[in-house]
Amino acid sequence: MDTIDYNGITLHRWHCGPSTFLARPELGARLMNWNLQMPDGTVRDVIHWPEDADFERFDKVRGGNPILFPFCGRSYHAGEIGYWPDRDGTVRPMPMHGFSRNGRFTVVATNEAGFTAELQPTAADHEAYPYDYRFTVRYEFSELKLRVTLTLENLDHHPILWSAGHHFYFTLPWRDGSTRGDYQFKIPAKECYIQNGDGALEPVKPFAKQGSFGSIENSNRIFTKLHGSSTTFGPNDGSEDIHINILQDTETASPANAVLLWTEFKDSPFYCVEPWMGPPNGAEHGKGLHTVAPGERSSFTVEVTV
Repeated sequence: MDTIDYNGITLHRWHCGPSTFLARPELGARLMNWNLQMPDGTVRDVIHWPEDADFERFDKVRGGNPILFPFCGRSYHAGEIGYWPDRDGTVRPMPMHGFSRNGRFTVVATNEAGFTAELQPTAADHEAYPYDYRFTVRYEFSELKLRVTLTLENLDHHPILWSAGHHFYFTLPWRDGSTRGDYQFKIPAKECYIQNGDGALEPVKPFAKQGSFGSIENSNRIFTKLHGSSTTFGPNDGSEDIHINILQDTETASPANAVLLWTEFKDSPFYCVEPWMGPPNGAEHGKGLHTVAPGERSSFTVEVTV
């Protein structure tokens, strides 16, 4: 592991065989970029990071892997966006995707294979999520894989709810001369939804477990009731597949886990494939919502392999 200076900002870099990982752990515990040195000497970006990224608005950059905590996506209460009901029925504010993606973190451990960072909640964060807790993000890097674990430890005297996840910006397409239509996904889901303007989940019927990134209707779809742990995507010929696995040995791995597909524009240089603990607005509908008892901890672990 080494550090580099970018206009006065310290970034951390790891080299693991052909893989290079770039991160800014202190802000959002953000993995920024993952690239591969190919056998022909070229470099392939697995995780997209834009060259013109605005570091003054770091949380808004379309790239890397923003951490979504304590809830993914849009939260609602009684049809009103930006709120969530706690287990006692108290309605509290909640930004889209929670507040950790622009949160300040303290690096509590670092080595040649990754880092662990702990969120330092602000007063605004406490208003939205008024509990005593410890939230950490742990990255483990290897030659052709990364593993990331989100852990919530309840230091309070009351149960805590959460349904966190990831917002991976994968470079797509990644072959020269290819288009999105040259890439497909395979998600082992039994159910598929879109989220309505009032926060409700609307079923998509029928839906394809195997589909094309070239079909615009697949963006913003939520795949859940997973009957397998691995989501796979890559070129239509089956080569260079990327695998996302929600590890089944963790207490938050369940059929309610979800994978969301999203992109911004039809010509964006990325497509987000996002493993979540459950569909958005979990505090209201309960799907994929998990409880951490006082004195206990809960983790959500995902592996990405190329």
